[in-house]
Amino acid sequence: MSAYRSPFEQLRAKFDESSPECPACGYHDSDGSWRVTTTGSRVTYQFVCPTCDAIKTREMRL
Repeated sequence: MSAYRSPFEQLRAKFDESSPECPACGYHDSDGSWRVTTTGSRVTYQFVCPTCDAIKTREMRL
């Protein structure tokens, strides 16, 4: 990992490496990536399934 990436970018890269699986239909997305949003006190990582549009969420509270 690059020393120039923030801890949040590093965690997103780790999620991207995991090849997420859809919780609804089981689709395994080897090319997927996680979307990141923040409210200041929470950081939310979301994977949206390209097959059925189900959303898998990971949230961190700061």
